Amino acid sequence: MITDQLILNAKVYNSYYKRFAAANVAVKEGHFLYVGPLGAETFAAAETIDAKGQYLVPGLIDIHLHIESTMITPETFSYGILQHGVTTIVPEPHEMANVFGVEGVHEMIRASKDCLVDMIYAIPSSVPATPLETTGGSIEISDIDELMETHRIACLGEVMNYVDVIRDPDCKSNHILRHVRSRYPGLVIEGHTPKLLDLDLHSLIYAGIDSDHTHQSIEGLTARIAAGMFIEIQEKSMTPEVVDYLISHPVSEHFCFVTDDVMTDSLVQTGHLDHLVRKAIAMGMAPEDAVYAATYTPARRMKLDDRGVVAPNKTADYLLLSDLSSFAIEAVYKRGLQVYDRKQPQAQAVREPQFPAHFYQSVQLEPLAAGDFAVPASLADGRYGARVMMVNNVSTFTEEKHVEAVVKDGLLEWQETGCGLIATFERYGKNGNRAYGLIGGDTIKRGAVATTYSHDNHNLLVVGHNAADMVLAANTVIAGQGGFCVVCDGKVLALLALPVGGILTEAPLAETAEQVLALRTAMESLGYNHYNPIMSISTHSLPVSPALKITDHGLIDVGAGKVVPLLFPLGEE
Repeated sequence: MITDQLILNAKVYNSYYKRFAAANVAVKEGHFLYVGPLGAETFAAAETIDAKGQYLVPGLIDIHLHIESTMITPETFSYGILQHGVTTIVPEPHEMANVFGVEGVHEMIRASKDCLVDMIYAIPSSVPATPLETTGGSIEISDIDELMETHRIACLGEVMNYVDVIRDPDCKSNHILRHVRSRYPGLVIEGHTPKLLDLDLHSLIYAGIDSDHTHQSIEGLTARIAAGMFIEIQEKSMTPEVVDYLISHPVSEHFCFVTDDVMTDSLVQTGHLDHLVRKAIAMGMAPEDAVYAATYTPARRMKLDDRGVVAPNKTADYLLLSDLSSFAIEAVYKRGLQVYDRKQPQAQAVREPQFPAHFYQSVQLEPLAAGDFAVPASLADGRYGARVMMVNNVSTFTEEKHVEAVVKDGLLEWQETGCGLIATFERYGKNGNRAYGLIGGDTIKRGAVATTYSHDNHNLLVVGHNAADMVLAANTVIAGQGGFCVVCDGKVLALLALPVGGILTEAPLAETAEQVLALRTAMESLGYNHYNPIMSISTHSLPVSPALKITDHGLIDVGAGKVVPLLFPLGEE
């Protein structure tokens, strides 16, 4: 029998029995044809590979991630993750959608069409994430219909405004949910349900949202699985107790591993979905179960029934591993063609520009001055209570703390509070909104950081301890049409230019990784204490992530889903 490829002497992973067995594998026209003992005596192959006892597993599948979180283009992202065995992803481009609306989604899909990694997109459901922020674009029901009609779509992306879904039947998210469930009844709907339990959790599931990828606890994990939710485990949820729970309970059909957000330096140094597989194995999970959670269950969740398995008629995406316990990838194959060889890595081919011209002119802000970091207070002179956003070094969640603050001559004397200042400036030229808050905890202790990479609205966010450094950081970002800048004592310590929509760079992967590492190092040198300081600071403006956040509308009490004042009378906490 004529075939395109024959792999001999492999230890092949069988997803249906979750075990490895010695076998030969035949590939024809990009699909697996045969898995079993027959070999060269039966198959006349154009290419024969002697696996020499290596492990053959399906290509990894990541069903919840945001390419923009790595701050690189789809083409660069594909180049990077292929080296880590990821062959299919379900990206949700809600960052680009927040900047450019449905055009941003179309352009991300267009930029992905020639990538080696299969990118089957999720439609952003929550743009903006809440009504409590200003964005450059939005996604409406008509946009969802347009995307469904013109592209291959995997799912409706994470519905983020869980507060309104539960409390307001007439909110935008509920209109979208009702439309999608009626018009596209088979479409998977992804969720974002931090800390919800009992009736609130069940109400969200009743609305059609049946997955969660947020930070898990044992209590929350148990409640979600018991109620029929599918759980997407990202690294921050891989605590010893959660992994032990996944190992010791019969829940393998109810979860998978996802990355959600990966910094560029981490992608290069540590890996991608393969890192989570490796980590799970190191924490005691059987390799067969870890592989299952990165291939089979994510494919089933997204109804990608043509992949995630080494079996006849399935897409021939596979990896060869020299060692199973360390998940050591030697080669990656896409539809039976080798796309990565550890011994002969290929240099990245970079081209630019990859987006329309106006995508490089999205920051519509005039330069700022010191007066822009003087906080106005329409209150009588005196002492007041003040809300402080407290950064937590083990989570992107924040806490609310109260301190005393002085108002004098219509201004808040914020530098006398012992806290830093956080400010955000609407940058799309729509309304000129700005808002201020106090910040403390595990954030910077001196200098300033400014960025337009601020989830999900991507307005200009500035954190600092003196006006001069904040002005320099902010204006450096504005002048470059977006980016990340760290400043101390009047000197730029690190700069990452993000000229595409203020959130992406077209620089090569290795160069970007070096710049991101420099950015991380500079933030840490100013006292930022966090496992991922870049993601931490960029989610200070995410009004669906507990507990106190900031947008151009003001400080947001996330649990209550409303704007709250920075200052309040003492004794009225």
